[in-house]
Amino acid sequence: MSDLVPGAASTSMKHESALLHVTGQAAYIDDLPEPRGTLHLVPGLSTKAHARIVSMDLDAVRAAPGVVCVLTADDVPGENQISPVHREDEPLLATDHVHFWGQTMFAVVATSRQAARQAVRLAKIEYEEKPAILNIAQARENGSAMVWRSLTMQRGDVERGLKTAPRRLLGQIEIGGQEHFYLEGQAALAQPGEAGEMRVWSSTQHPSETQHLVAAVLGRPHHLVTTEVRRMGGAFGGKETQANAWACLAAIAADRTGQAVKARLDRDDDMMATGKRHDFLIDYDVGFTDEGDILAVDMVLAARCGWAADLSGPVTDRALFHADNAYFYPDVRLKSEPLRTNTQSNTAYRGFGGPQGIVAAERVIEEVAFATGLDPVAVRLRNVYGTGTRNLTPYHMTVEDSITAEILTKLVERCDYQARKAEIRAFNRTSRIIRRGIALTPVKFGISFTATHYNQAGALVHVYTDGSVQVNHGGTEMGQGLHTKMVQIVLREFGLTADRVRITATTTGKVPNTSATAASSGADLNGMAVLDAVRKIKSRIMTFAAEKWGVAAEDIHFRPDGVHVGAEVMTFQQLAWQAYFARVSLSSNGFYKTPKISWNPETGRGRPFFYFAYGAACAEVSVDLLTGEHNIDRVDILHDAGQSLNPDIDIGQIEGGFVQGAGWLTTEELVWDGAGRLRTHAPSTYKIPACSDRPRIFNVELLENAPNREETIFRSKAVGEPPFVHGVAVLQAISDAIASLDDYRTCPKLDAPATPERVLKTLMALREKAG
Repeated sequence: MSDLVPGAASTSMKHESALLHVTGQAAYIDDLPEPRGTLHLVPGLSTKAHARIVSMDLDAVRAAPGVVCVLTADDVPGENQISPVHREDEPLLATDHVHFWGQTMFAVVATSRQAARQAVRLAKIEYEEKPAILNIAQARENGSAMVWRSLTMQRGDVERGLKTAPRRLLGQIEIGGQEHFYLEGQAALAQPGEAGEMRVWSSTQHPSETQHLVAAVLGRPHHLVTTEVRRMGGAFGGKETQANAWACLAAIAADRTGQAVKARLDRDDDMMATGKRHDFLIDYDVGFTDEGDILAVDMVLAARCGWAADLSGPVTDRALFHADNAYFYPDVRLKSEPLRTNTQSNTAYRGFGGPQGIVAAERVIEEVAFATGLDPVAVRLRNVYGTGTRNLTPYHMTVEDSITAEILTKLVERCDYQARKAEIRAFNRTSRIIRRGIALTPVKFGISFTATHYNQAGALVHVYTDGSVQVNHGGTEMGQGLHTKMVQIVLREFGLTADRVRITATTTGKVPNTSATAASSGADLNGMAVLDAVRKIKSRIMTFAAEKWGVAAEDIHFRPDGVHVGAEVMTFQQLAWQAYFARVSLSSNGFYKTPKISWNPETGRGRPFFYFAYGAACAEVSVDLLTGEHNIDRVDILHDAGQSLNPDIDIGQIEGGFVQGAGWLTTEELVWDGAGRLRTHAPSTYKIPACSDRPRIFNVELLENAPNREETIFRSKAVGEPPFVHGVAVLQAISDAIASLDDYRTCPKLDAPATPERVLKTLMALREKAG
């Protein structure tokens, strides 16, 4: 059908907006030309974590210079609800109560952003404070309700397995949350049109959901609302649902004033008002043998979910899905506790709960290794999933392609793990201030939305008479290279060069009812939808060419030097022109739905994932015993991307995912005070990784000759979320360094994030235990 062309899928091609990015020409919401008379919206946020609103005097706000109007819950023409999971627990604007410090109570619409910001501060609000539940411990103590049902996944008889195991241990690990810290903050621009139409430009990962919720708050049908996204300046899950409020407020204001309205949050307001990665408290009970074989695991995973359900149910479900990571537990029970608290409504974040579950799985491996005196890598290899036996997950999905042992073994050899470990042990015996550590951890990550209906995508492709191609699809670009990969698919099929294919902004007006760009499924879903559309057009062109030139369809080839129709060679433009004059349709929609998947949340069983992505990372660190600070000295990663669509982009995703994962587990700490106010709400108080925090030596390789066994787009595998988990190796390596103080006899039980303060606390506890 086609020969591989330079830049086509499965080869590397630069990001389709790379030049625009580095020259500052890439347009984000705040860069768009503002329609004449554009107004600006700023939210008024609560200053109590839990309270009844006694009174809200906004007269001074309305009288402030430049203020056009002030919106409250009474001004919402439709439904004052923006719950993404159809629960009546997330009002757009507070009514009689506030449930966290930072909840939107009102919104100021003014002629300038500065005028709106100044006016917001003039509000006089009287509260009647109520007891606030701020963390997991308080939620448990006070019997806090859950924002979602608790789910249990189990297989075998865990009580019997634990009771009969030769050895047994109990433990607990605390895992902190994480701020998304996208470079482009939350932003939206709404412009009213005729007959009730509303056009919304939004920095959202889920244009269709934004469209639906804007329609709901306006009290209008979906067809009157169009949402458009050209690109986002980062998202990481923080714009899957959390972008909706600002789009809805801008739309209500635009509808009321008849003018375009823009909302762009300050960084402080953004961090105060939006949800984070869920922090977890995980209790585990493990039965095992002296040889390191895990026999039974009983685990309870409790999460701080915040004031509303948001996506906490699916997030805590996915934490259970990944609490086994790459390991087979013969008898297992995993239970979630999605707890309601008076804090920001936690939400999607790269990995969607999976990383938290995997951290718990790796702690279990670490505990067993220290208890038995075995190398943690040896314990990992003894417990990985098999291919014919020992291959049933706690949710009763069969693992058909376990390659963890292969990847672990290859990485052990390639990074010279054993020799380096011996050298590190020797170094630590004589070093008083600096201790080094090393760890090698795997990842097995399920790919698909666990909400089965989200596993679908659409596309719309046009071939013009000059042979150029326009591609529209339902996925959103947030810097990850999704649009680039979609271009490559078209290049491969039509034999074109990159300048002949153009991706347009994602818009609900062209591709409706799409799913969020999330769950690492952007390329999987949209790539297959684009391919479907392209191949429909291609089939029509080939049928026309076969009839016109009297050749068989198999004798028609789309190649870089032109389209070969039997002995004839012509440009794609020439063929498109002739097809047009023969009245052949050169436009088509495409559609794809993921096969094989099913999931029953009531029973905790099914096949929620189409396939698994695998990988492994080896991290080496140095820890300063005086300050608790650490350096990442070297990282080696071997990752499974299947038949990569774009190796350079995928390697970039792996590098970025690792750094973000390591940041979550080491430097990024969210702190609330006793009143429920987030204190780490700006770059000055919240520490994301900087350039100096990257590994000094950073080796990343893609697993070679490993096409996806499932029929994905050109046999590739998702590469958005799985690499994030490689950061777990850093936490384990820091733990390994600390363990040297007790000659590796005691598991340090280092919680996350492993900030210098927490490292020093763990060091002190280990020293006291060691005498």
